[in-house]
Amino acid sequence: NLEKTRGSINYDPIGRELLKGKASENYTEVMKALAEATAAMPRYRCFAVNSNNLNNAGAYITQELGYALAWGNEYLASATEAGIPVDAVAGKLKFNMGISSNFFMEIAKFRAARTLWAKIVEQYEPQCRCSCKMRIHAETSSFNLTLFDSYVNMLRTQTEAMSAALAGVESITVTPYDSVYEQPTDFALRIAKNQQLILKHESHLDKVADPAGGSYYIESLTASIAAEAWKLFLAIEQEGGFHKAVKEGKVQSAVEESRNSRRTALAKRKEILLGTNQYPNFNELSNGHTPLEKSCNCGCGCGEPQGKRLATERLAEEFEQLRLSTERSARRPKAFMLTIGNLAMRQARAQFSCNFLATAGYEVIDNLGFATIEEGVNAAMAAKADIVVLCSSDDEYVEYAVPAFEAIGDKAIFIVAGAPACTEELQKAGIVNFINIKSNVLETLKALNAKLNI
Repeated sequence: NLEKTRGSINYDPIGRELLKGKASENYTEVMKALAEATAAMPRYRCFAVNSNNLNNAGAYITQELGYALAWGNEYLASATEAGIPVDAVAGKLKFNMGISSNFFMEIAKFRAARTLWAKIVEQYEPQCRCSCKMRIHAETSSFNLTLFDSYVNMLRTQTEAMSAALAGVESITVTPYDSVYEQPTDFALRIAKNQQLILKHESHLDKVADPAGGSYYIESLTASIAAEAWKLFLAIEQEGGFHKAVKEGKVQSAVEESRNSRRTALAKRKEILLGTNQYPNFNELSNGHTPLEKSCNCGCGCGEPQGKRLATERLAEEFEQLRLSTERSARRPKAFMLTIGNLAMRQARAQFSCNFLATAGYEVIDNLGFATIEEGVNAAMAAKADIVVLCSSDDEYVEYAVPAFEAIGDKAIFIVAGAPACTEELQKAGIVNFINIKSNVLETLKALNAKLNI
């Protein structure tokens, strides 16, 4: 029964241009042929907007939505100008959207998307109101997946899938937790499937039409996201449409700027990836795993790109390369916590420093505390420490920092944990390494690796 046949063809020429940098021209002829070929199958979708690629490239939520709307509108405008009825296009269009880990904002994004898309399609005066309905397939993000502590990926994809289900999308793909470093195993595929089944059969999220409806918080977020995405949509249209923006590289550049902003936030721990830049597993090794190389399997003979391509590197890649470099070095560096003085401050700073340095894969050695600097330095030397971190209170650094620094000399890299008021005095004494909550974690660790000849 063709009327009951469900399925889709992922025909997205502009999306291919975004990813491959290969121009897509005269695609309306293909759209017309596909629309005619699937006319007897009203539930079969043959055109796609793959805005999940924007999500995987680091786009913000409002960016993904604004561009997705302009993307879909580009297909509507091109097709109707070529004489294809709007119902034949809008009714055959599917949006493949990404899901980030921002739980409530993702719920709001999908809710806003349906409202705005209906508003756009209405302007083309379709014969059937059903053409205004947006069909959304949601896919968990690969942008925030990690190589290290990869089981945390399950937590990320589970909350992402839940936000999409609560928002009422039609279908969901959960990315297997191990897809970063290997072809997903049978176990990983089974878990990815079961993550959805739990939401359906145990949480019963499919039994309520709009679980988030009526929530003031989500309704407010929906309105805010819709307003910002609509501004972006109008700006794209005023400048000549989505395809023109892709050809000129404006979309790619805007997403790249967002990705770089998020990478900076990750480096400074303003954005957290558990197990990567915060609370790493101190003793975890890669076991030979490395990030999978991205390859083109489209069979299109892409060759050299003709335009700017959309980059799809994951957020954690720089931290992972740093840790892999450490792991592959001749000897795993040891970072020794020289804890002394005020009990609360030394413990807090030792914990902070251990998390900070273990992010690079260093072996961290914490201590309960030393009575004197001499005792602490002797213990560090006995442990063959490559890095010694002085952990104490700001007031006590005046007393402890310089003697510790002089006692260690060039036997190890000396670091002070914190940003004490006496920083200038310590710098005059030759102390140059400080780590604190304002530090750029990535750049600091790269500099330490350089000093350690890694």
